[in-house]
Amino acid sequence: MQICLGTPNNGGAVVTAGGLIFIAASTDDLFKAIDMRTGKILWQQALPAGGQATPMVYEQNGREYVVLMTGGHHFMKTPIGDQVIAWALPVAKDGVL
Repeated sequence: MQICLGTPNNGGAVVTAGGLIFIAASTDDLFKAIDMRTGKILWQQALPAGGQATPMVYEQNGREYVVLMTGGHHFMKTPIGDQVIAWALPVAKDGVL
């Protein structure tokens, strides 16, 4: 029997009020949004450095934002960086986050 373990992770995930999981903890240097209900990757973006950090989510004036520090990690062999990047999430059609 063969077991697929995936890729090592170093960092956590966050979940938004709308059921999106954001994670960037793996060695592929991608930041991903995953639908919590289906497990489907809805969005991903290449990062300028390794995303071995737990994202942050905050709300201001009715809009949700997700923020990630991309610092890289020597053990994970991802590019080193010093960026803090924020993304604005789309506004919900019904005005509810």
